[in-house]
Order: sequence, then C-alpha cells, then structure tokens
Amino acid sequence: MVNAAQVRAARALLNWSQDDLASRANVSTRTLNYLEKGMRHPQKQTLKHIERAFAEAGVEFVATTDGAVGVLLRNNCA
Repeated sequence: MVNAAQVRAARALLNWSQDDLASRANVSTRTLNYLEKGMRHPQKQTLKHIERAFAEAGVEFVATTDGAVGVLLRNNCA
C-alpha cells in the first residue's frame, strides 16, 4: 500500500494541492492531511481511491524487495 511520503511525492510531481487530490480521489482534504502527517491510517477503500487518482494521472508507486519505495511519473497527463 502507498505511504504518506509517496502521496506527498506524487502530489509534488503533479503539482497538485491536497484539494486537487481530494477532488480527484473523492476523499476529504482532512483525510489527506491526516494521512500525509501520519496521524491516521485511512481505510483500504480510501487508499484505493487515492491510488486510482494518481494512476489516472500517470503516477506509479514502486517498491523493492529490500523495502525501498518510490514514485514514478509515467506520463504527464495531469
């Protein structure tokens, strides 16, 4: 699953505000704020909405076998 740092990085790559992502993912800005600050763990469905919004904009979340994670921007269609 995507983590807080990946969400912040993906937003930065797309130059999206929390409001932009909230609108595209159909989640509240408060939920994103809590997620990015590590204050709460969102429901699985919420994370799926966030991941789908990013995927539609060309963002891919990656992880390696040694636990490293990252974010790739496949195309800039945002």
